[in-house]
Amino acid sequence: MGQQNNGAYMNPIAMARARGPAPNSGPTIQDYLNRPRPTWEEVKEQLEKKKKGSRALAEFEEKMNENWRKELEKHREKLLGGSESSSKKKEKKKKEKKKSSRVSKVFSFLNFFGFRLVSLCHSGSL
Repeated sequence: MGQQNNGAYMNPIAMARARGPAPNSGPTIQDYLNRPRPTWEEVKEQLEKKKKGSRALAEFEEKMNENWRKELEKHREKLLGGSESSSKKKEKKKKEKKKSSRVSKVFSFLNFFGFRLVSLCHSGSL
């Protein structure tokens, strides 16, 4: 709550009042009212400048959007054109994977039962 000085209570509100009013930090209302203002003609000129600047920015953005659309179209065509061949490649990979998994299953089965292909190969039966 309040600060204690040698055991005595000090009222913070009374202390603030004793310090006096807070110093001004910044311009007053009177300063704002007396500031220089542009004339009506200057305001019109500023608005025209803003419109010109925003038109240039809008044109630039539109040009960039067109370039981006063209780039996207090229990329889409590349992907759509290559999708048929990639699907065939995927099918081939699946078939190869099935074959290899069958072969590995056979080898694991033989190893499980203790057959050694090396000994069979050396004996000339394979």
